[in-house]
Amino acid sequence: MHVSPLVRVQTALGSALRSRVAGDDAQERARLIWQTPGERWFTPQDPVWRVHADAAMFPGGVSALLLQMLHPMAMAGVAGHSGYRSDPWGRLQRTSTYLAATTFGTVEHARATIGQVRAVHERVRGKDAFGRPYRASDPRLLMWVHVAEAVSFLRAFQAYAAAPLTAEEADAYVAQAGVSAGLLGVVDPPGSVAELHAVLEGFRPELETTSAAQEAARFLLAEPPLPRASRPGYWAIAAGGVALLEPWAREMLDLPSSPLLSRSLLRPVGRVSTAGVRWAMAGVDDSRQPAA
Repeated sequence: MHVSPLVRVQTALGSALRSRVAGDDAQERARLIWQTPGERWFTPQDPVWRVHADAAMFPGGVSALLLQMLHPMAMAGVAGHSGYRSDPWGRLQRTSTYLAATTFGTVEHARATIGQVRAVHERVRGKDAFGRPYRASDPRLLMWVHVAEAVSFLRAFQAYAAAPLTAEEADAYVAQAGVSAGLLGVVDPPGSVAELHAVLEGFRPELETTSAAQEAARFLLAEPPLPRASRPGYWAIAAGGVALLEPWAREMLDLPSSPLLSRSLLRPVGRVSTAGVRWAMAGVDDSRQPAA
């Protein structure tokens, strides 16, 4: 059967993206998550499923990482234990596997994945840039990581998805994202958009710009571990992620902080780049239909 050059390009791009995000064994992992029969927490109609399955997760993930860097204890954990410089794609793949398992996988698989992450968290501890002790299993620190991810993923979907969530669906997304967070150790995760923003605002006094955060932001935005030919596409996605940050967060990271710049330049770039990712990923047949 003849395959057009455009389809070949689409498939190649989609395969390359999937390999970066989910690893070389992405197809096998996908089969485990999607094709294992059993009860699931969510269905394809649920807001959390729609958000986490969309290409807007790419800029949303960049935004979440940048936001998380502003908490000195979270940043210390990333700098000291994640190996983000030596193995940046490995860290991304572990995160994407966790999100996929807890959103699309069976309840049994989701609970097992959460248990594995909890065990890792118990071993991650140290001191932040100010000499204060931290541990990854601290419920307060887990809350920060969860809130930074939830607000970033939701903002990305609302800004770049073809069909944004309604207000009621957005509240449902926050509540559904809190299911796995609660089992991971977050105490009383937010259950609505208003609660999510209130918790985020409550963290503001704890946030600091550290040298480690500035270094990590430079690595993520200016020196990504990619071939030069791939960097323009990545930078377009990253621009969409930066656009999602509040001006105060961009200012703390020494990034362009003008809301006008975000609306007039960065968001359109993010919208176009996300559409490109969505097109490429559509060329990869991963049979994303859960088994009964």
